[in-house]
Amino acid sequence: MDGPGLYAQRFSEVERTVKARLWAVFCRDFLQRYVPPGAAVLDLGAGFCEFINHIECGTKYAIDENEGVRACAAAGVQTHVGPAHDLSFLPTASVDVVFTSNLFEHMLNKEGLLTALGEVHRVLRPGGRLLIIQPNIRYAYAQYWDFLDHHLPLSDRSMVEALLLSHFTPREVRPRFLPYSTKSVRLRRPIFMRIYLRCPPLQWLVGRQMFIAADRAELG
Repeated sequence: MDGPGLYAQRFSEVERTVKARLWAVFCRDFLQRYVPPGAAVLDLGAGFCEFINHIECGTKYAIDENEGVRACAAAGVQTHVGPAHDLSFLPTASVDVVFTSNLFEHMLNKEGLLTALGEVHRVLRPGGRLLIIQPNIRYAYAQYWDFLDHHLPLSDRSMVEALLLSHFTPREVRPRFLPYSTKSVRLRRPIFMRIYLRCPPLQWLVGRQMFIAADRAELG
């Protein structure tokens, strides 16, 4: 599937600029608490690099199948072009935090998902952390298939099962967190994003994406 062409149609330059501003707020006001100072962080399926460009950490890695990831990455981000289930460019136990957003629904099957989680487990250091933002089919079923490149339906419950099978311990599971898309709700201004992140009842009202923080568990 023509990833670059597809995403060029899906997000205009104006929409990308708006999304980048929202990600700056999202990283500072929420995600930063999960990333220790000086941590080595991998953005899995980095896309436009909105997370890795804005998060504060020691070492930054970004991987995506789209070669455009190199142009999107800010200075200091080490980019790699390739699939999420192949992290062979990283040594074992070399990363403190892996973050992924809106990636797993694009995988063709559950075997691919489990393979990717296995690679994440390998590259994370003992005690390392995996952060997941993912459309939740339980709440986004009406819109889930509106995108041509969505293949794998996942709920917060099936995602937790996949994590447990892959030797992760879920520490925080929010079935309803972010809206399904910035196109569908009026969070276009950073101030609205700040208010939204501080208002759990609002998240339960309009949230269609899950958030999961899971720790790497030892094998055996």
